[in-house]
Amino acid sequence: MKLKETLNLGKTKFPMRGSLPTKELERENVWFENKVYEARQKLNEGKPFFVLHDGPPYANGNIHMGHALNKISKDIIVRYKSMSGFNSPYVPGWDTHGLPIEQQLTKAGHNRKELSKVEWRKLAEQFAREQVDKQREDFKRLGVSAEWDNPYLTLLPEFEAAQIRTFGEMAKKGYIYKGKKPVYWSWSSESALAEAEIEYHDVTSPTAFYAERVVDGKGILDTDTYMVVWTTTPWTIPGSRGITIGAKYEYSVVKPAGSDKKYVVATDLLAGDAEKFGWADYEVEKIVKGVDMENIIAQHPFYEDVKLVTMLGDFVTLDAGTGLVHTAPGFGEDDFWVGQKYGLEVAVPVDDQGMMTEEAGADFEGVFYEKANAISLQKLTDLGLLLKQEDIEHSYPFDWRTKKPVIFRAVPQWFASVEAFRQQILDSLDEVEFLPEWGKNRLYNMIKDRGDWVISRQRVWGVPLPIFYAEDGEPILTEETVNHVADLFGEFGSNVWFEREAKDLLPEGYTSEHSPNGIFTKEEDIMDVWFDSGSSHQGVLAQRDYLPDQADLYLEGSDQYRGWFNSSLITSVAVTGHAPYKGLISQGFVLDGEGRKMSKSIGNTIVPNDVIKQMGAEIIRLWVASVDTDSDVRVSMEILKQSSETYRKIRNTMRFLLANTEDFDNAKDAVAYEDMPASDKYFYALVNDLTKDLLADYDQYKFVDLFKRVVNFINVDLSAYYLDYAKDVVYTEAPDSVERRAMQTNFYKTVLNLTKLLLPILPHTSEEIWEYLQEPEEFGYLSEMVVAEDLADSASLIANWGEFRLMRDKVNKALEEARDNKLIGKPAEAAVTLYLTAEQRALIDTLDSDVRVMLLVSQLHLVDIADAPADAQDIDGLKLTVAHAEGEVSARDRLYHTDLGADADFPMLSAHEAAIVRQYYPEAVENGFED
Repeated sequence: MKLKETLNLGKTKFPMRGSLPTKELERENVWFENKVYEARQKLNEGKPFFVLHDGPPYANGNIHMGHALNKISKDIIVRYKSMSGFNSPYVPGWDTHGLPIEQQLTKAGHNRKELSKVEWRKLAEQFAREQVDKQREDFKRLGVSAEWDNPYLTLLPEFEAAQIRTFGEMAKKGYIYKGKKPVYWSWSSESALAEAEIEYHDVTSPTAFYAERVVDGKGILDTDTYMVVWTTTPWTIPGSRGITIGAKYEYSVVKPAGSDKKYVVATDLLAGDAEKFGWADYEVEKIVKGVDMENIIAQHPFYEDVKLVTMLGDFVTLDAGTGLVHTAPGFGEDDFWVGQKYGLEVAVPVDDQGMMTEEAGADFEGVFYEKANAISLQKLTDLGLLLKQEDIEHSYPFDWRTKKPVIFRAVPQWFASVEAFRQQILDSLDEVEFLPEWGKNRLYNMIKDRGDWVISRQRVWGVPLPIFYAEDGEPILTEETVNHVADLFGEFGSNVWFEREAKDLLPEGYTSEHSPNGIFTKEEDIMDVWFDSGSSHQGVLAQRDYLPDQADLYLEGSDQYRGWFNSSLITSVAVTGHAPYKGLISQGFVLDGEGRKMSKSIGNTIVPNDVIKQMGAEIIRLWVASVDTDSDVRVSMEILKQSSETYRKIRNTMRFLLANTEDFDNAKDAVAYEDMPASDKYFYALVNDLTKDLLADYDQYKFVDLFKRVVNFINVDLSAYYLDYAKDVVYTEAPDSVERRAMQTNFYKTVLNLTKLLLPILPHTSEEIWEYLQEPEEFGYLSEMVVAEDLADSASLIANWGEFRLMRDKVNKALEEARDNKLIGKPAEAAVTLYLTAEQRALIDTLDSDVRVMLLVSQLHLVDIADAPADAQDIDGLKLTVAHAEGEVSARDRLYHTDLGADADFPMLSAHEAAIVRQYYPEAVENGFED
C-alpha cells in the first residue's frame, strides 16, 4: 500500500463550486414541490405568534435592489423566528391600485376617455395581476419563503370589503368629513394628493414686490397710500382676497423722494427693501403697529370690484419680503385659514389641468398657470404697481409619481380627521419598539405636525368612496349603507360600484328624508391608495383567522414614515385604539457604489435578476446581511464581487468541515465536552459563545453584526487558528483516537451550528450542506434553531486560551522572521524555545495541553526566563529563540523527529506514527509501503 493511504485525508462530494445560478433554481423547485413552507407552518401550529406583516410593494415592473433588500431582510427574520419556537406565517402583499397603473395603460395605447370606467378598471386589474405574477417570480427567485399561493392584493374583494369597513368605522366615530380647503393638487394627475405623495425639488421662481392702493384706511392710513406686498407665485394674484401682516411688527409709512405715493413696508425690512426698489432717498412719515392696521381695505390690482382685507396672521415673518403677504385663500393652507377667520371668499380661478379659468378674466383664461406668472407681472408693470421682480431658488412640492410640480388648490374633498384623535395616535407610539430608536421621534413629529388627511382622489382605478348623495346634495354616510356596500364589494368586488346605479347599491327599501322622490347619486371619487395599504391590518391580519390582529413587526424603507407606517397607524388607532405594530424597523435607501441615487437616466442601476444570472441569489442575500441598513446602503458589481469572495470563503470552509467528518458518526463517535482535550474544549466553548452571540444578533435584527462575527470566526478562529493545526492531527492521528474524534466533534458541531445559523441568510447553500449532515429532518428549514449551551467553565477557558493565542501570534512573528532569514522554510522545520516568566509558565500549565501542536513546530522547549541567552528575541514581552528542528522529517506527518526508524519495519516513521500504522494498517506491516 501507499504511505498516503495511512492518512485520514478528508473527502466529500460537496462541490467546491456552488454553480448558484442553476443550482439555486433547482433547489427552489424542490422546496415548492415538497411544500417546505407549508410544512414549517404545520410544525409551528400552537406556538406563540411572531408575525411580520408585509408592506405591499407597488405592482409595476420587475423588482429593483431596494425590493431585494426589503424582501430578503424580511425573509431572514421570518425564517429565523420560524426555526426558533414561533408561529411565523408570512403573507406577501401587493399594492395594486393607483395612478401609475393608469399611466401604463395610457402608454400602452389605451384611451381612458374612450372607454367606460368599468372597461378601464378591468384593463387596470389585468395589468396589475400581470405585474404581481412577474414580481412574485422575482421574489421567489431570491429564495424568499412565503405564502405565495395566497398573497393579499388590495384589489381582492375581501380586502376591499375590509377597507370599506375600516372607512365606515372611522365615519361612525366622526372622523370622515367633506370640506373645501387647499390641498396638494397634481394637474399632471388631475387629482388631489396626500403629503405622502409629495417630494420636494429645488426650483427657480419669479417673485413680485408690488403695491396695492388703500381705499379705506380706517383713520390710520390715507388713500394715497399703497401696501407693498410680496408673493413667490404671481400667477395666484387673480385669487388674492387679502393682505396678511404681523400683529407684533411695526410698519413704516414711507414717501420716496419725487413720488406722489406713500408705501407701507415692515420697519425692520425697510432699509433692504428701499435699496431693492431704488429709493435712494425717502421720508418715513409715520410708524404704525401691525395690530392697528387690521381690517384696512385695499384695492385688488386687477379687479375693480374686488377689495382686499388686511388681516393679522401668525405665519408672517420678517425673513424676507416686506412683512405684508399677498393672501389667496384658494391657493394656500395658511391663506385659507386666515381667510376663514376673516370671512374671505375662496376664489380658485384654475381648473383640474392647471389652466386659468374665466373667473381670472380674459387676460388669463385658458392660460397654463406657470405662464400666468408672466401675465401677472406684465399687468402690474403696465399699471405702475410693480416695484421689483426677481427670481429666487427655493424648495417646491412635486407629484412623486409624475415628477411634475403641484399647486395648492381649494376644491371640495373628503378628509379623514387627524386632529380629532391626534393625541391618541401619539400616545400609541409609547407601546411600539423602534429600530433605529430615532424612528419614534420622526413618526411622532410627522403625526404631531400633519394636517387632516385628504383621502379622496379624482381617479378611476381604486376603491370607491362608499358615499351617496340625496336629492338636496346631502351626503349619505351611515353604518347601514357602508356595511351594505362592504358586503357588495366582498361578493362582487368594487367594480360593482361602477356597474350599478346608486339606487341599486343602497340597502333594499332604503329611504331618506333628503330624497323624497327616491333619487340618489353616488360619489365618483376613489380613496387615496395609502388608505388601501393602510387598511391592511384589517384586510389581512384581522381577516385571516390564522393571524393575530396586531403585527409584531413592520419593516420598510425610511420613506414609509410618511407613507405606510403613517397611514397604517392612523387607521389602526381609529379602528382598534392601538398601533398596528408592536415593533417598527426602517431601512435606508439603496445607492450606487459612489453614494448616488440609482437612476436609469444615469445608467447606474443594478437589476437583481441580472446579478442572479451571473452570481446567484445567495450573493445578494449575503450582501443584504453585510450592510448597515440604519442608514443608506451602497451596492455595485464590485461590492457584490466582494460578497461573492466572502461566500466562497464560507463555502470552502464548510466543505473542509464536511470532508473531515465523512468517517464520523455523531451519534457514536462524538466526544463529550468534559472528556475533550483542553484545547478542543476551548474551541467547543468558542463555538458555543459564537452561537450565543449570533442568536442575540438575530433577536436584535443586527444582521451586519452577525455577518461580521461569522466572517471573523471563519477567518480568525477557524482558518487561522483551529483548522491551521487541527488538520494535521485529524490527518495523522489514529482514526478513532480521542484527539481526532474530539476535533471531529468540534468540526461537526461547527458545521451544524453554522448551517442552522446561516440558513435564514443563505437558505440555498444551507440546504445543500444539510444533505451531507447526519440530521433526521429532510430539510434544514424544518429543523429547530440551535441553542447555546450552559458551559460552566467556558469564560475561564476562553480567557486563558485567548492569552495563549496572543502568545502564539508573537511566536508566529518570530517564525516569519526566521523564514525571511532563510533559517527555516515552514514552521514544521522549527524548534522553538520559550523563556517564560512565572506568569507565562502558569498560563501554559493552566492550558494542560501540548501547545507545540498549536504552534505547528516540530520541537518546543519551555525554559525559565532566568536562563534566557543574551541573543534571545523579545517580542512584546515574550522571549524566545528559533532554531532549525533536530532529527529527520517524517514522510507521513512532515514533522521532524529524533526517533525516526525506532520501528525497524517503518524506518521513515516516528515511533508514534509506526504504532498507529501497526495497529490500523496490517497490510503495511505485512507488505510494507510502495516506493
